[in-house]
Amino acid sequence: MGKQHAPGFLAIVRDAKTRVTECAVADVKKRLDAGEAFTLVDVREESEYAAGHLPGAVHIGKGVIERDIEKKVPDPATPLVLYCGGGFRSALAADNIQKMGYTNVVSMDGGWGGWTAKDYPTEK
Repeated sequence: MGKQHAPGFLAIVRDAKTRVTECAVADVKKRLDAGEAFTLVDVREESEYAAGHLPGAVHIGKGVIERDIEKKVPDPATPLVLYCGGGFRSALAADNIQKMGYTNVVSMDGGWGGWTAKDYPTEK
């Protein structure tokens, strides 16, 4: 969010976002409140996840999501919402798993920072 990211990183994120569906933090909150069935995936580092995460989120770090997604979510049609700190890493991860055949993937723009800024519930 307030970070200064390197130009090369921002370029690959912009490219990924041309192929990835994004949603707002408020959209995910509404889906959770409605009891909608989807898998919420935190792609941040393990230490970030351990410090706090969205309710019900599973952790599959961006560094291993391509390796582990098929074991943890075997059905490529499963509705997935990915999030990270601000929406950049989740867009990159969403782009990659879509290339692997996952067809119902959304990246939460704003990420953890946007979620906590709205004072939405979290868990540890």
